Amino acid sequence: MTETQQPTPEQATPHERADWVSRLADEVIVEAERRGTRPVAASGISPSGPIHLGNFREVMSPHLVADELLRRGVDAEHLISWDDYDRFRKVPAGIEGVDESWAEHIGKPLTSVPPPPGSTADSWAAHFRSAAEASFAEVGIRYRGISQTEQYRAGAYTEQILHAMRHRREIDAILAQYRTLPAAKDEDEALQAALDAGSGAASEDDGSAGTQYYPYKPYCTSCGKDLTTIEAYDDDSTELTYSCQCGHRETVLLREFRSGKLVWKVDWPMRWAFERVVFEPSGVDHQSPGSSFQVGLQLAPVFGWERPLGPMYAFVGFGGVAKMSSSRGGAPIPADALAVMEAPVLRWLYARRRMNQSFDVAFGSELQRTYDEWDALLRKADAGTAQAAELAALERATATAHERLPETPRRVAYRTLASVVDITFGDEAQILRILRGLDADDPIVELDPLRPRLDKVEAWVATHMPADEHTAVRETPDREALDDLTEVEREALGLLLEGGMGLPPIEEAWTLDGLTHQTYGVAKVQRGLEPDAIVKGDKQLSAAQRAFFALLYRLLVGRETGPRIPTLLLAIGSERVRSLLTA
Repeated sequence: MTETQQPTPEQATPHERADWVSRLADEVIVEAERRGTRPVAASGISPSGPIHLGNFREVMSPHLVADELLRRGVDAEHLISWDDYDRFRKVPAGIEGVDESWAEHIGKPLTSVPPPPGSTADSWAAHFRSAAEASFAEVGIRYRGISQTEQYRAGAYTEQILHAMRHRREIDAILAQYRTLPAAKDEDEALQAALDAGSGAASEDDGSAGTQYYPYKPYCTSCGKDLTTIEAYDDDSTELTYSCQCGHRETVLLREFRSGKLVWKVDWPMRWAFERVVFEPSGVDHQSPGSSFQVGLQLAPVFGWERPLGPMYAFVGFGGVAKMSSSRGGAPIPADALAVMEAPVLRWLYARRRMNQSFDVAFGSELQRTYDEWDALLRKADAGTAQAAELAALERATATAHERLPETPRRVAYRTLASVVDITFGDEAQILRILRGLDADDPIVELDPLRPRLDKVEAWVATHMPADEHTAVRETPDREALDDLTEVEREALGLLLEGGMGLPPIEEAWTLDGLTHQTYGVAKVQRGLEPDAIVKGDKQLSAAQRAFFALLYRLLVGRETGPRIPTLLLAIGSERVRSLLTA
C-alpha cells in the first residue's frame, strides 16, 4: 500500500472494524427491523446563529452511522431537519453589523428575520444554513434537508397538529410530571440546561404559559410574532381564536391555518413519528430529566411511534470553552476549521472519539500536535501496524460510501510547513527552495503535491499562529553576543559550520536529516563521542544540546526558542547562516 492509499471497505469489513460506529450501526439495524421500517438517522439544527463545531457533532454522529449502513448496502437515510420555523429569541452576540435594534424581530420565525448585514441570503435562517451546508458538502456529508418552515406552511403536519390538539389533555398530563423538577443549583447549571446543543430548537417551551393548555403556538398574521395566546378552540370545527400582544385578534380554522407550529417539546416527537426516525443522538442537556428527549419517551407514543435510539454525545470544546453556544457568538464553525485543516482530519476528530467522549478542536499550536498524530496514524496504516479501530476511524475520515475525500499526495509535517511559511512570509519560491532540501533522495520539485495541506498551513500562519511564535531572522549578526562567546560556544559553532571530528562542513549536510545529524552531533563530539552515537539517559549531554540550541536561537532570531533548528537553518540558507554565526 502506498503512502496515499488507505484501506478500502473490502480490506476491512464492518464486522472486523468493530469501532463505536459499527456497533451503533448494528443496533440501528436491529431496531429498524423490530419496528418494521428502514434505518433513518436524523439530525436537528436550529439556524439561529452560526452552526458551530459543537452543533457539528449533532450532524457528524448520525452521518457516520448512516454512512456505515450505506457501506454495507443497507437502504439507510440521513436527514437533517432545519428548525428554521423556530422563533428568533434573542439578538446573538458577535455577529458583525447586528446590534440591539434587531430586538424588533424577536418572536418572528427565523425565516422571517432579515439576514445579517451584507448577506445575500433571503433570511436569517437561510444565511446560517447555507454557510453550514457548504461545509457539510466539503466534508462529504450527504443528507436530505428538511425546512420546518416549508413543512408547516405547506400543511404537511396539519393532521399531526389536529391530533395533538385533540390529545392536549393527555399531553399536558405527561408534561405536568416534569414541571415541578428542582431548579438548577447555580448559574452555570442553568446555562448548561438552557443553551442549545444543536439538537432541535433552542427553547424548551412546552405550551403551558396560558390558562388552558394548548400544544400549538400561532404566529400572529398581523405582526408576524408568536406573542400570542389561544383563547378558544373547538375540536370538531377546528375553530381557533387567538389574540396577540400587538392588539390583533382573530378566529381561524386550524385545519386551514398555516401560521403557527407545535411547541418544541411536542414538535420533536411528532416529527420522529412523521419521518419514522430510528436513530437520533442528542446532547447532554437533552438527556436530563424533563428535557425534550426524555419527555419524548412518553410523548412519541401519542403520535404512534417510539422514541428513537438516542445515545448522548458529549460537548466539543475550543480554546478552553467546555461548551460552545451559537447564541453567545465567538464559537468556531466548520468553515473555520476547514480553513486550517484538511477535511479528512476534521472528520477524523469526530470519528475517532466515542460519542460520550468530549474533545477539543485545536486552532493554536495544538493543531500541529493533532497533525503529528494524524501523520503517525497514516504511517502505521502504510506499515500495516494500525489497530482495527484506528483503521476504521481512518477509513471514515478519508472516504464515505459515495466518495473519497481529497488528500495531500505528499505529506510534510504541518509544523515544518508552518515554520517555513512563517520564515518566508509565504513566498512560494522561497518555500520551494527550502523544502527542496528536506529529502536529498526524493527532492520536492513543485508545491502542488503538498496541497491542500500547504494551503491550510498558510491560512493557519496568517490567522492562528500565536504572536510569540512568529519568527523574524536577524538582518545582521549580533556582534556583541558573538564577541562574548565562551571558548566552548566558539568551538560548537565552528563544528557546526566547518565540521571536524566526524562532522562535515554544514553545506554538505544541507538536508533536513543531515542538519538534524549535524546539530545534535555537535554536543556529542565535544564530549568525545561519535556524532551518530546513540546515547540515552545522559542528562549532561541533553543539557549541552539544549544550551547549544538556545545559543543558535539567540544568534539567529534573537530569542531563546523558535522553529526546530534544522528547519530554521534550511529556511535561512547556508550563506546567511554563516554570516550570522561567524564571530
